[in-house]
Amino acid sequence: MFSRHHRKVKLLFGLSDIFLTALAFEAAYESRVLLRFERIFYLTIEVHVLLLGFSVLAWLAMGAWLSVYDKLDAGNPRVILRDSFRQSVLGITCLVIVQYLLRLEAPLSRSFLGLFGAFSWAFLCLFRLGAAKLAGVIQREFGAPHYVMVVGTGESARRLGEALEQSSKYGIRLLGFLAVEPVQAPAQLRLASEYPVHPLAELPSLLRRQVIDEVLFAVEARSLAGLEDIFVLCDEEGVRTRVVVDFFPHVNSEVYLDRLGSMALLTFAAAPHDEIRLLAKRVADVVVAAVALTLLFPFMILVALVIRLTSPGPAIFKQVRCGLNGRRFTFYKFRSMCRNAEELKPSLEHLNSKSTAFKIPNDPRLTGVGRYLRKFSVDEWPQLWNVLKGDMSLVGPRPAVPGEVDNYKGWQRRRLRMRPGLTCLWAIEGRDSLDFETWMKMDMQYIDNWSLGLDWKILLLTIPHMLTGRGAH
Repeated sequence: MFSRHHRKVKLLFGLSDIFLTALAFEAAYESRVLLRFERIFYLTIEVHVLLLGFSVLAWLAMGAWLSVYDKLDAGNPRVILRDSFRQSVLGITCLVIVQYLLRLEAPLSRSFLGLFGAFSWAFLCLFRLGAAKLAGVIQREFGAPHYVMVVGTGESARRLGEALEQSSKYGIRLLGFLAVEPVQAPAQLRLASEYPVHPLAELPSLLRRQVIDEVLFAVEARSLAGLEDIFVLCDEEGVRTRVVVDFFPHVNSEVYLDRLGSMALLTFAAAPHDEIRLLAKRVADVVVAAVALTLLFPFMILVALVIRLTSPGPAIFKQVRCGLNGRRFTFYKFRSMCRNAEELKPSLEHLNSKSTAFKIPNDPRLTGVGRYLRKFSVDEWPQLWNVLKGDMSLVGPRPAVPGEVDNYKGWQRRRLRMRPGLTCLWAIEGRDSLDFETWMKMDMQYIDNWSLGLDWKILLLTIPHMLTGRGAH
């Protein structure tokens, strides 16, 4: 399915969630009012509208956070039941939290919350389980069937044809193939169905004889220069053209077209590049870091005093680390080791438990206080200043020292293409108990799947790990 069609499907499910959540809220409210319990339940109009609006937003946010809308068109009943239940539970949790933040005079009835969660789950499941049968409705939403032809007859063209066949439920219709070298091409190509193969020279007459909405090019790179007349023809006729970019089959970067003045640039991006979302990430970093520093400042002063009183040396440890794209910056943390910890490092190399990074279980250089600071991540608090300055982000691959970066394998250097963070994916999946290779792979997984929702998910899951000290050595 083309990405624009996929966006329309996600929008359809998002709109359905708005309606179904509102319906579940009203059904739960009316049901609770009708139930003759000892305690009378009633919401004023203002509170009713406020909670209803918040519920709709919370359900949408939880759906996006759980990536529910990316899976619904697959129609897997088990996944739908599970994700709908999680979405409803998390939505009710958000509603409980907001009622205490708003300090409502009368707390929400537990029976109302239970009914709301049950109705929500039931309505979402009923709709989503039938969503696979809505292919006809979705197709009509896209408009008339979308007719396409493929230029090329090689392996790339075949794979493209198979992908187009799988998208037929969304109204996409593959008409056939166009051979760049008709002498060597077969008369027909057989995929799930059989399709005619026309000489490329027949395209002008085909455009006049039948409806062709798009022409997709799946040819070798060296053939593109000779197809300029075909591109011009399609441009004059108003027919949309697309080119399959598989010239470098092992490159997994996102590919998009950018412009510098009048020049078109085919761009390969191996890291997130959406300036708007990255700006939103930066704004969240500044706001959260500023608020956290303000709230934690008295406690940070106390921690600094305890460090100075219990061991000789400064309270703050400074070190050069590698940031975005390898930029060097000064990294801050509360000192958790003895003053000459860096000088002792060579003599402790034999205790290192990681292949590239330097990490020792039960490090003998740790001070008595430092052991607890490290266990509960209190030593990381000063890095909020790094976040505020822009050296780091709240979420991202942990910043490495230059010596480690020098020993990275080629594929591992891609982690430098994302601003380093206070917490990361592997910090909530095992922390120090994971090996270095797993750290790197999970950083790549984060970069490849990055979203604002994923950042908040990692932040929220980091909190219980910090409070319990799980996984810290």
